[in-house]
Amino acid sequence: MRFGAAGKTAPDARSRRITEIRDALGGRSVVLVGMPGCGKSAAGKRLAPRLGLPFMDADTEIEKAAGKSIKDIFAEHGEPFFRDGERRVIARLLSGGPAVIATGGGAFMTEAVRDNIKTLGVSVWLRAELPLLLRRVQRRTHRPMLVSDPEGTLRRLMEARYATYATADVTVEARDVPHEQMVNEIIDRVHDYLCPAPASAAAPSSDGSLSS
Repeated sequence: MRFGAAGKTAPDARSRRITEIRDALGGRSVVLVGMPGCGKSAAGKRLAPRLGLPFMDADTEIEKAAGKSIKDIFAEHGEPFFRDGERRVIARLLSGGPAVIATGGGAFMTEAVRDNIKTLGVSVWLRAELPLLLRRVQRRTHRPMLVSDPEGTLRRLMEARYATYATADVTVEARDVPHEQMVNEIIDRVHDYLCPAPASAAAPSSDGSLSS
């Protein structure tokens, strides 16, 4: 399910949508996935209080569990070690839901992580184009996979990852708009996924007449 900009929704209508989302989620979490720089943490920190849920950043939780930075984990132990720890941490966060969880860029590429999210969460891909990602990641130096040649690395990662990201339950286009607008779009799209409008009681038949 992919959507771009959402239409305007009255505040009281969105409040009802939030209540319906919480009821439909039950114990499941809203899990934000996507490339580095797409805005998962920024959106998640603002989405969580709107939904009345705790916010968890998987990368932060990994660093807490390891007692060192992700950059150091990569340097000292390599990516396979990191991915295994990432899988275990995300499984722990999901088991403690409901929450809003921001995941690292490569997390959704691990099949076991995707399967766990499918069972215990609703995945939301924040889809971003290259220029936006490049502007954002160039401001930061803590991403081990983007230290040298960030543009080339981002292009390769996008080619390798976007088909898998596209299997997320919901897609929202990440753009340079106010955070509140992005959060509202996520709320609306998650609601559309969890609480779809009922089909019309009368639908046109093949001959153009109405049938129930």
